[in-house]
Amino acid sequence: MSKAIIVGDGPAGLSAALFLAKNGIETTVFGNDKTAMHFAHLRNYLGIPDITGTEFQRVARDQVMSFGAEIVDDMVADIERSDDGFTVITQAGNSYAAKYLLIAEGKGRKQARALGLTETEDGIEVDHDFRTSVPGLYVVGRGTRTGRSQAIISAGHGATAAIDIISTEKGQDFRDFNEVSSD
Repeated sequence: MSKAIIVGDGPAGLSAALFLAKNGIETTVFGNDKTAMHFAHLRNYLGIPDITGTEFQRVARDQVMSFGAEIVDDMVADIERSDDGFTVITQAGNSYAAKYLLIAEGKGRKQARALGLTETEDGIEVDHDFRTSVPGLYVVGRGTRTGRSQAIISAGHGATAAIDIISTEKGQDFRDFNEVSSD
């Protein structure tokens, strides 16, 4: 059983997947790389002077997979809540279970709406860690701030939610910080 399932493979979903997988949380991402990033040209992403959205997606997907996250090229047809988490059923009929679910589906909010989450005029209602009112369920990225969409903001949402999950699993606050080796 995966510990975390992410619906959506844009900057928010891939950022969450990177932090989770890098820190030992078994992670499965659902998406078919059809994100709006393919229409973007980034010149405002800190640390990356100039990159096309398509190249950004390629690098990000490769990085996420290098840490052990699985990216499944299938769309989510249904999500069911259970006592111990969530079950995702794909359009191909496959079923995946996890303790945590992160929805990073962009401005459409189809899955978030299907789960009956509260919406405001800005998007799905979440707290400062992107937790919804449902335990273990997070919504990150454009679905929470439809009018203020930027790749770097969405990636920050994903990182924030992932750090919250890791902190919950560890039972204490956690920060993902690697120091330069003195070797």
